[in-house]
Formats: sequence, C-alpha cells, structure tokens
Amino acid sequence: MTQDKSHKGDEAAVPSPDELRKQVEATREELGETVEALAAKTDIKTRAAEKTTAVRQQVAEKTTQVTAQLKDKATHAAHAVQDRTPEPVRAKAATATGQIRHQAGHVAELARDKAPEPVRVKADQGLQAARNHRTPLLAGVGALLALLLIRRARRHQ
Repeated sequence: MTQDKSHKGDEAAVPSPDELRKQVEATREELGETVEALAAKTDIKTRAAEKTTAVRQQVAEKTTQVTAQLKDKATHAAHAVQDRTPEPVRAKAATATGQIRHQAGHVAELARDKAPEPVRVKADQGLQAARNHRTPLLAGVGALLALLLIRRARRHQ
C-alpha cells in the first residue's frame, strides 16, 4: 500500500490534459511571436524602406533648421552692414538703387515690346519668381552695393 501512496504522489505531479493543452497553446503563441520577429528582421526591403523614411524625416528637419539659421544670419549680416555703413554711403546706395530700378523698368519695357511671345512668357515667369523672393534679393543687392561703396570710399581716403 505504500506503493499506492507513492504512486498517488507522482500522479499529483503529472499535469492534467487541460493543463498540458494550455501549456502547448502558450508555447505555440510564443513560437509564433518569435517566428514573426525573426521574419521582420529578415525582411530587408521593409527595413530599408523604414530606414529611408526615417532618414528623409531627419534630413527634412535638419534642412528646415539650417534654412532658418541661414535666414537669421543673413538678416543679421544685412543689419550689421547697414548699421556700419555711414549715412552718406547709404544715401548713395538708395539713390543708385532707385536709378537702377528706374532703368531696369525702362529696359524691361523695351525688351518686352521687342521680344517674341515665348521669350516674354519666360521673362514673366522669371519676374514673378523675383517678386516672390524680393526681400532676400533686395537685401543681397543692397548689401553688395553697400560693400562696394564702402570699398570705394576707403580707396579715395
């Protein structure tokens, strides 16, 4: 009878069929998740696409940041040049700018009158682009004129 008692103790250690089914099901789920993870790691095309998207986002963010920095620096440089430029030089630059605008307008009218239609269309597109970017364009031209006038004034001293 002692054998029966020890045998009954062994039976308590043996899992029931329901417990075995649950363990098998849990093992299958874990195995399925592991296979999916391994499949994702071996899917080079998808991983490359994800990496490409991430890099594009980083480049776009960096480009935006650098563009803002450059605009700030250009504005700061234009103000610095303007602040350091003596008033007579600024007045001459303003006068020269006005004269250049007037002459450019006159030349543009003459060219428009004598140019063929396809050339006029292209010129209008270029003019529209210049108008859309007028402020940076004028700031650059103004800064260049100011620098040239400063150099000229220093040479004559």
